[in-house]
Amino acid sequence: MIWKMFMHEVSAVVLGLGSICCGVSGVLKLNGMTSDVIEWELLDFNTCMISFTLVFDWISLLFLSFVFLISGSVLYYSGSYMSGDKSYNRFMYLVLAFVFSMSAMVLSPNLISILLGWDGLGLVSYALVIYYQNEKSANAGMLTVLSNRVGDVAILLGIGLMSKLGSWDFFVYSYYMDAEWVMFKVILILAAMTKSAQMPFSAWLPAAMAAPTPVSALVHSSTLVTAGVYLMIRFSPALEGYQVQSGLLIISCMTMFMAGLGANFEYDLKKIIALSTLSQLGVMLSILALGYPELAFFHLLSHALFKALLFMCAGVIIHSVGDYQDIRMMGGLVVYMPLSVTYMTISNLALCGFPFLAGFYSKDLILEVAFMSWVNFVALILYVLATGLTVMYTARLIYYSLSGEFNLSSLSGVSDNDKVMVNSMSVLGMGGILGGAILSWLVFPEPFMICLSGLMKSLVLVVSLIGGLSGYILNMMNTSYKLSSLGSYEVVVMAGSMWFMPFLSTFKNSELSLFTGTYLQKVGDKGWYEYLGGQGIYYVFSKGFGILNELQMNSVKVYMKIFVISAIVVLFMYI
Repeated sequence: MIWKMFMHEVSAVVLGLGSICCGVSGVLKLNGMTSDVIEWELLDFNTCMISFTLVFDWISLLFLSFVFLISGSVLYYSGSYMSGDKSYNRFMYLVLAFVFSMSAMVLSPNLISILLGWDGLGLVSYALVIYYQNEKSANAGMLTVLSNRVGDVAILLGIGLMSKLGSWDFFVYSYYMDAEWVMFKVILILAAMTKSAQMPFSAWLPAAMAAPTPVSALVHSSTLVTAGVYLMIRFSPALEGYQVQSGLLIISCMTMFMAGLGANFEYDLKKIIALSTLSQLGVMLSILALGYPELAFFHLLSHALFKALLFMCAGVIIHSVGDYQDIRMMGGLVVYMPLSVTYMTISNLALCGFPFLAGFYSKDLILEVAFMSWVNFVALILYVLATGLTVMYTARLIYYSLSGEFNLSSLSGVSDNDKVMVNSMSVLGMGGILGGAILSWLVFPEPFMICLSGLMKSLVLVVSLIGGLSGYILNMMNTSYKLSSLGSYEVVVMAGSMWFMPFLSTFKNSELSLFTGTYLQKVGDKGWYEYLGGQGIYYVFSKGFGILNELQMNSVKVYMKIFVISAIVVLFMYI
């Protein structure tokens, strides 16, 4: 009982100390450009050595530092958020199991050992999504785990292909993979796309919001979904092929645009934040496809800070307004929850790339480098539209939930009184303000040379202002006038449902198997299998046993018939 009372505090302290140690070690490794590798040989099969490998370089240690920091904050936050839950211990152990799996995945430069953390992430994620045991959570968990199994199979296929080299250490061999390894590169990109929810595997990320909010803050915003991006960062030397990179660029830009468009039609608070995560994952993979893995890693770290904070603020608000997640049931919260609304505004502005917050340093740099690179016109337009849509749905979220009019449905107990939740948000709040500046000095000690025209330089600012004003004004009109969007209902439904991706991922995938199964049941199980199987054999045996029974009744008539038939047969044989 005592352990249960202090479990969140002990876990937060231990993970916090681990975060400090990993952060300091990562900075020292970065300063000296050194790395340490620990390798255990498990099995030697002919010329292939199967080993468990851990690498400690600045990338793995810095990422691990952020994982520990966010995990510690989330566990401390959960001490209050999940305090009334009967399965509190199970929840805490699952989150700690997730941290272990993430650590195994981050520290592994070997495809064999990376599979341990990769599969562990999928398993723990499924257990957390179905934590609230109802039909919606079960369906969301099944969609999550089956989508991620595609990536697991891709990793296994990659292991099979890489056995040709005699080693699975991609730290070494990713520099030497030429054009003949294009299938291996496509398989790894497929694995990263499923884990990072890129098109057409995007449906599972908003569905996974059925999990508790602390899980969303840790698993489905800042660490699990970035596992695919992290894998691509590690494999970035092998991705230097025009066809592979251009395909990944278009897919990631389409995901950015689709997620930003869908978030402008969504009313579920957690799903809006999930779609914004999906959009930012598209940003990371797109700049990775352009050949800038350090920039992708920089945005991965800064995004983890403010997005985890955004989910924590959403959890406090959902708790306070009577467990409603519909933003139309909120409104005017700035009066009743000033501190939580302050943190939420900081994270929202960081998401939009507001100057000198965490998101500004990475996102603005990514957009300017992308505009400076050799990108095609379609990718450039999608970049611009996605940037505007990000500010647009953020303004919409602020209008509906934080400002706007106070709704009667959220009258009960709306306040900032929970010190545990507020303290855990304060840690990430400081990260959301200062994290981007500190990281920019650490990761990029020499400045980037950005050479753009005045129009391209001011394009991001202009698009952001247009998007913010459009989001605020359109939603003021939305609450004041009738919905003119109902005139184009089909377009609105398509844009608001992630281009029908949830339906295509569930109903259409199961339609063929369900139809085939029903047909086989009618024709097979209830048709020919019955005729040639159980019922047919029963009929044959029944008739046979009836005849035998007649033969054993000592009937003179039967004996005379047998005698006559036997005599005729013998006669024909001799003739």
